[in-house]
Amino acid sequence: MFNKIIKRGSRKPSKSDVSEPSIYSSSAAAASTRPPSSAAVAAVTVNNSSRPTVSPPLTSSNPSLPIEPLPLLREVPAQERPSLFSRKLVICSAVFDFSDVLRSAREKEVKRQTLLELVDYVQSGSSGKLPYYLQDELIKMVSANIFRCLPPSPTSEATSGGGGGADAEDEDPYLEPSWPHLALVYELLLRFVVSSDTDTKIAKRYIDHSFVLKFLDLFDSEDPREREYLKTILHRIYGKFMVHRPFIRKAINNIFYRFIFETERHSGIGELLEILGSIINGFALPMKEEHKLFLVRALIPLHKPKVVGGYHQQLSYCITQFVEKDYKLADTVIRGLLKYWPVTNCQKEVLFLGELEEILEVTQSAEFQRCMVPLFRQIGRCLNSSHFQVSERALFLWNNDHIVSLIAQNRSVIFPIIYEALERNIQSHWNQAVHGLTVNVRKMFLEMDSDLFKECQRQYAEKEAKSKALQEQRELAWKRLEDVAARAAAASDDMVMVN
Repeated sequence: MFNKIIKRGSRKPSKSDVSEPSIYSSSAAAASTRPPSSAAVAAVTVNNSSRPTVSPPLTSSNPSLPIEPLPLLREVPAQERPSLFSRKLVICSAVFDFSDVLRSAREKEVKRQTLLELVDYVQSGSSGKLPYYLQDELIKMVSANIFRCLPPSPTSEATSGGGGGADAEDEDPYLEPSWPHLALVYELLLRFVVSSDTDTKIAKRYIDHSFVLKFLDLFDSEDPREREYLKTILHRIYGKFMVHRPFIRKAINNIFYRFIFETERHSGIGELLEILGSIINGFALPMKEEHKLFLVRALIPLHKPKVVGGYHQQLSYCITQFVEKDYKLADTVIRGLLKYWPVTNCQKEVLFLGELEEILEVTQSAEFQRCMVPLFRQIGRCLNSSHFQVSERALFLWNNDHIVSLIAQNRSVIFPIIYEALERNIQSHWNQAVHGLTVNVRKMFLEMDSDLFKECQRQYAEKEAKSKALQEQRELAWKRLEDVAARAAAASDDMVMVN
């Protein structure tokens, strides 16, 4: 005992040893009684030079060897729980092959039951504040299970093959075979992160930048259940570990860049945008230049990919949040939307018109005036679209009172732009619903300003007359050319006959 005290006294304590309380009666004694380990936890580990090197690395059990169940944590004395907790983490670090259901069935069930116990143990608060070395081993166990090569699936191949993602939506989602274990590992990580007993000053050594990067890579998983867990856990990490916030935003930014300009294939864009929607909602005012650049360089270009329909709802929410936070961004957002406006994809046009209505609903008059000319030129083209859903969705903009008030305030500019499109719909659009909605909008213009309406009507009549006269001149010119060509051909035939 005396030798142990001397050895313990000769070691210089780290800050974490001094400042971190433990629920165990003797954390130092528990550290000394931890079982030694002989191998690394898995091929994928999270290293950080700032981590303490007091404890040896966690051992990963070989799945080919038998795994025996251990006593329950609540059945052993408090001073023995750290050692038992560590041994249970070793069992949970074993990664099994789920391609064969019957292979290692007993060992798989032992691991599943052990994970269930650990989740319940951490969730109930029985664990208290885990010693730093157990936190390290816990994160290594989580890393051994979740950080893996994501297998390709028919969904990803169809999307990356340039099919636009339409066929991919019809296919059943890929489901991870090892989910019975993965779900419990994610649940354990979530409970550890949200626990009030988890000290961020200690935990940030293990949930570090390397861990966050690998964690973000998992968002490309085809399994929607896994992406849902990833979204929830990353959101909690962002909220609890303030030191990681700029890094997480930058890493998500890089994922978007790669998706937009390189691959146009990623399964987790929607989930990442859901997280960002909550983050943007918490931005302080005045908004930082970094956040505005993120809007212009990443969020707005996300309208470009063909598969935007898969995440458009979340993207539209993020964009609208920016405009609600800073109304001066409305002009930038609307012009960006017009830049990526689809030419031949009618379904995307319908989505864009819906998003445009949400943006205009929070746009103030001064910002509206800056972009109304190019905006209503595009809306005019949508009104005349042969696809009735596009034309109908554009006409629905006049059902929004705020948009109508913006149009009324600037009617002297907007009426002349939009009048021609309305007249063409009334005269020649094939869809009766579109025809009826166009008549209602035209009537609204007339009631709003009859003098301006008559002036637009006169200008349209003059333009049509000029266009008709020009068309007649062209037809006359073509007729003259045809006559000249006919006379020349006849003269050539006569010369041939004479010869």
